[in-house]
Amino acid sequence: MVANLARGAYSAFGAGWHRGMQWGVGAPIAKLRRRQSLLPTGEAGPAGIADILSAERAIRVPEPFEGRSLGRIGSLEVRLATKRSEIRRAQRLRFKVFYEEMSAVPTGLAALSRRDADAYDAVCDHLLVLDHSAHRRKKPFVENRPKVVGTYRLLRGEVAERHAGFYSEGEYDLEPILAAQGHRRLLELGRSCVLKPYRSKRTVELLWQGIYAYVLHHRIDALIGCASLEGTDPDRLALPLSFLHHHARAPEAWRARALPERAVTMDRLPRESLDTKAALQALPPLIKGYLRLGATFGDGAVIDRQFGTTDVFVALPVEAIGARYRGHFAPAG
Repeated sequence: MVANLARGAYSAFGAGWHRGMQWGVGAPIAKLRRRQSLLPTGEAGPAGIADILSAERAIRVPEPFEGRSLGRIGSLEVRLATKRSEIRRAQRLRFKVFYEEMSAVPTGLAALSRRDADAYDAVCDHLLVLDHSAHRRKKPFVENRPKVVGTYRLLRGEVAERHAGFYSEGEYDLEPILAAQGHRRLLELGRSCVLKPYRSKRTVELLWQGIYAYVLHHRIDALIGCASLEGTDPDRLALPLSFLHHHARAPEAWRARALPERAVTMDRLPRESLDTKAALQALPPLIKGYLRLGATFGDGAVIDRQFGTTDVFVALPVEAIGARYRGHFAPAG
């Protein structure tokens, strides 16, 4: 989860959205085990692992909002997925970007299916950017359909509470935040990626137009999630990690802390020795974009060896987003 807006919208997000927010596949089961270990004997916990993992059967029936176009620029349109087949196409895009283009190591099932799929896909909403000018190859008696070129996964707090919790709870302790912000509606962002030829200002603006429409529709108060820096050696990332710790640390009410067994320290360099210009240049475009919007960051980073990254927790209250950005991404009319 700090320019000219037209330029800033892409420089802030576009170049870094090939991977975006991402977590290891063990988070759902780890989270379930932690939650169930806290329950009194005999008390029913959240949905069982078998229920959570039956993603193909558990896809929610979409509400009317999900069929609406949330924005369009030329041949590109943003809306929510409404069919299982559309979610599968988003999963194939994620596999292409995360595993084929980047350095993620697929599980056996992912390698066989060529899809980046996990238990949370069944309960999340999936934001899609579709290119209507790039139809799939036509087959007899099969309707042409636009190409999925960008995606983002959205998990609302009330949905997380009914199931296995937030995905980022596999890396961070969110209990203090949830207790402090219990009256607020939270939205977790994850699994964002854009197909390489479409990493442009137009695609990024459409994704954020879709997110902001979703925020307004569901009256979301804050966005949370994890963002990644490439690499798994925190010493080599000492400059950007220390910058985030010293200059963009979240206030206590929003300060998620990395789980003790996974945490690595972020304050690796003293504040007075930081070259802030060099630190900003070392930050991934996605994280710089969140800084521009007003995001702050949690305590401790987490190494995700499956994806070859170091993750940081992002908190972005909607009220912190500047008026010019909200006006830019607000739906027309």
